[in-house]
Amino acid sequence: MNSTTGIILAISLIIIMFGLGLSLTIKDFKRIFIYPKAILIGLTSQMIVLPLLGYFISIFFGLSPVIAIGVMLLTACPGGPTSNMITFLAKGDLALSISLTAFASMLSIITIPLIIQFALTEFLSENQSVQLDTLSTIKQMFVIVIIPVSIGMLVKAKAPKFATRMDKPVKIASALIFVLVVIGLTYSIRDVFLEYLKEAGLPAIVLNICTMFVGFLLAFIFKLPKPQAISISIESGIQNGTLAITIATITLSNPEFAIVPVIYGLLMYVTGTLVVILSKFYLSEMR
Repeated sequence: MNSTTGIILAISLIIIMFGLGLSLTIKDFKRIFIYPKAILIGLTSQMIVLPLLGYFISIFFGLSPVIAIGVMLLTACPGGPTSNMITFLAKGDLALSISLTAFASMLSIITIPLIIQFALTEFLSENQSVQLDTLSTIKQMFVIVIIPVSIGMLVKAKAPKFATRMDKPVKIASALIFVLVVIGLTYSIRDVFLEYLKEAGLPAIVLNICTMFVGFLLAFIFKLPKPQAISISIESGIQNGTLAITIATITLSNPEFAIVPVIYGLLMYVTGTLVVILSKFYLSEMR
């Protein structure tokens, strides 16, 4: 991947994270004190259970290093604007969804380098080893996640009407950007994509379904309200695929690590639609 492509990808992610910031306020970070149980269960599901599931699935299927690292990279990433949109359509607790996205995005600046380093050490042999520059990775995460989100929040606070008007266009642009990124990346690795697709397809499906189910199960066990259970399930299973792709191609300089995020990113729209449909039947029991 050339430097121009990397710059375009980074700018695309910055736009997406800026759009996420437009939907956030300080209140979203204060909600941990309003309903701490829901926040803690959601973060546990997303930031601890999800990577563990990714690791066990990689071992169970005996995945090649490239695919296994792609799985772990994806599980390290937080939810994004897409999870908030699907939660809204599924009539889940949107405030909880936004709060979880906000907290996970901030925490990911630390957790992503740790999980990636573990994956590189665990799945690559000594002659394949890649040394991750943790400090550089944290700096990159700060530039492409924290700064644009913070600017978006600042715009939201200072010009709320403008932020509201821009919310929908930015979300549409984010979806288009993701599609273009997927097309461009698939083309760049077209020689090996089909081969890896055969290996990565089933594990990606299993990971997506298992993470959503486990997130919902944890919420059910701890007797959270149904809308909150829906939110946690979606936040657990809908990851920021664009962030994973950016890290694979820019930070790790290996587009092949992005194969799983690409497949998963497309798949999660299908399962997200199913969740929206099923949630209507689930919530109807409340009436």
